[in-house]
Amino acid sequence: MKDKLFGFVGKHPVWVILVSLSFAFFAASGAQNLIFKSDYRVFFGEDNPQLVAYESMQNIYNKSDNVSFVVVPEDGNVFTAKHLQALKELTKQSWQIPYSTRVDSVTNFQYTFAEEDDLIVEDLVMNASSLTQAQLAKIKTIAVNEPLLVNKIISPEGHVSVVNVSIQFPGKDLNAEVPEVSLFVKQMTEKFLADNPGVQVHLSGMVMMNGAFTEVAMSDSASLIPLMFLIVIVFIGFLLRTISGTFATVIVIILSIATTMGIAGWMGMFLTGPSSSAPTMILTLAVADCIHILSSMFYEMRHGSDKKTAIAKSLRLNFQPIFLTSITTAIGFLSMNFSDSPPFHDLGNMVAVGVMLAFVFSITVFPALLTVLPIKVKQAQAGENNTIEKLANVVIAKRKLLLPLTSVLIIASTLFISKNELNDDFVKYFDTNIPYRVATDYMQEHLSGMTLLEVSVKTGTSSGINQPEYLSAVSNFTDWLREQPETDHVNTITDTLKRLNKNMHGDDPAWYKLPTDQEMAAQYLLLYEMSLPYGLDLNNQLNVDKSSSKIVGTFKNMTSTELIALEMRINNWFAANASQYQVDIASPSLMFAHIGQRSINSMLVGTVLALILISVILGVALKSWRFGAISLLPNLIPAGVAFGIWGLSVGQVGMSISVVIGMTLGIVVDDTVHFLSKYLHARRENQADTKTAVRYAFGHVGKALWTTTFVLVAGFVVLAQSSFSLNADMGLMTAITIFVALVVDFLFLPPLLMKLDSGKFESKQETTPPENNQLPEPSSVS
Repeated sequence: MKDKLFGFVGKHPVWVILVSLSFAFFAASGAQNLIFKSDYRVFFGEDNPQLVAYESMQNIYNKSDNVSFVVVPEDGNVFTAKHLQALKELTKQSWQIPYSTRVDSVTNFQYTFAEEDDLIVEDLVMNASSLTQAQLAKIKTIAVNEPLLVNKIISPEGHVSVVNVSIQFPGKDLNAEVPEVSLFVKQMTEKFLADNPGVQVHLSGMVMMNGAFTEVAMSDSASLIPLMFLIVIVFIGFLLRTISGTFATVIVIILSIATTMGIAGWMGMFLTGPSSSAPTMILTLAVADCIHILSSMFYEMRHGSDKKTAIAKSLRLNFQPIFLTSITTAIGFLSMNFSDSPPFHDLGNMVAVGVMLAFVFSITVFPALLTVLPIKVKQAQAGENNTIEKLANVVIAKRKLLLPLTSVLIIASTLFISKNELNDDFVKYFDTNIPYRVATDYMQEHLSGMTLLEVSVKTGTSSGINQPEYLSAVSNFTDWLREQPETDHVNTITDTLKRLNKNMHGDDPAWYKLPTDQEMAAQYLLLYEMSLPYGLDLNNQLNVDKSSSKIVGTFKNMTSTELIALEMRINNWFAANASQYQVDIASPSLMFAHIGQRSINSMLVGTVLALILISVILGVALKSWRFGAISLLPNLIPAGVAFGIWGLSVGQVGMSISVVIGMTLGIVVDDTVHFLSKYLHARRENQADTKTAVRYAFGHVGKALWTTTFVLVAGFVVLAQSSFSLNADMGLMTAITIFVALVVDFLFLPPLLMKLDSGKFESKQETTPPENNQLPEPSSVS
């Protein structure tokens, strides 16, 4: 069957090219259906427990994302008439942001005070432009001593303030709604800066984070893919010294990427931060197939074959190993479906499709292009000894030293795996030059972090929040939470009730405490709510029937491990001190914290299944369960060593790193399969001894493995330059794993084979190298 295919390609190359281009063009047209989703919720499956808890809480209280204007006056003093007037104007303009439902700032904070028997509720800053120094000093004193403001809306020193805008998206089309808000906010900021020279404004909040996802993906697409194309062209041209081969390889890459993205579009997939890196991965993986075919073709032409015969021999020799590596690589990427994060499902599926398409194009379009393009290869000279053959001789000569030495290094490296900690910080997903990251880091340093926990405490009884014992429990929890070293700010209804109780007792500081009567607490809240202006009600803290309230803690930017530990401490506090109430804890921060752990656990299952399946395939394909078992070592060792290096150098494993084992498993198998298949070919077909078989394998695939590894490493190192750490970490870890795989297959696998395979299928020829180190001619493999 495959001989007929190869024969057809050789006889009708032009038709093969035209049919393939037509198919690719039709399939690629589906790419116009691809859209990019920037909503952070795409990282979570619909049944993700943290997402379910967060959506449930959003349904009970007001749904909201947010935009935070971090405003920094040049003189370092928020409390001047000029700056407060500017803040008041920014607060007013913020109500015009699309889908805004609430605006909180120091100027519109609802300040309460007593006037005889009346409760007065008004903006803290009324007529900013006409404020006297005494009034400004009073406003500052109130603001920096108000628990609901300090470390959230205003810094304790009064040098930074925030205008926080709550956004409630309709949810009909977030791909249009999020950019609409982001654009409006940026234009509004530009106008504000023009009207207030010298003032700095940093934009943070969940909406701006969503926008940052889109920005980094578009930036990477515009810079990384062209750079990777350039690297591939330069590396292939330099290492293989062929213009025609480089051109044909680039065509296969373009067809593989375009067809894959088109199929994804036809299937209704969408792009996210992780899945948008699929083209860069397909690009590097498509190169490997072409280089193996080119390398074997050049080997045949250097030893006297004409181009057409050399292409046919190369296809016959490489068809099985290329097919095996494509299948195993696809299985490795498909194992990403076990991840708990849907974008990684899409990435794995898209790359798996791309790998198989690259295989199809490499055995059809690629040889057809090579047939019609002019290619010249210099004939090998007698006595010529290239670098790969020298390496083979060194490995054979030093095999008794290399095997224990590499084994010790491998074991020593894997010992550092334990230094890895499962940690994620979603703020640090973005590079330090991304505006969102700059703004959030500035907030963390001068005000408060972006890490939030929303704690809903339910009584199960209508108006239950007014019960003295409930208020006491919430107040005690608030005090405990504020004492935690991670805490920057806590927003709770009990602070408002304490202030109202003081107001209703002539503003006597001694009465800054919770009311002890349920009816009194209910009356205070009713009176207060009736005095609040539109958009500043208590619906963000209380549910409709007043049976539950929400406490919002803002914390320093923490890793996932730290945040999950804090969640556990909160649950333990309620279990010990207020077990009669039902407590729910949720937030986007907590969702990101948990998904890394869930992905690690699920990916372990996926990787084990992928490994078993790949081992079975190799055992069947190599017609030897013994060699299938031997192949496990060079397939597993690279990931173990890479994680050891990662533990020693970085030490943190996040959501992106959790998928690397499964993802690289198939790629690593590429080296092992090609080396083993050529080794076994020499042992079985040429009846070579182990030393000669190792030389044969090095001669046939050594340069190809060297070239593909460096192209793959270079490609993934480019991906490591991404501004999005999920892609950057994944790219760097993959590059390390692939490089280690080459070292293992060159320095560990050959001595292992010579140790374990000695005495089997011994050649009748001499076991010493042939004269002039010439390798035996390969025979065709049908």
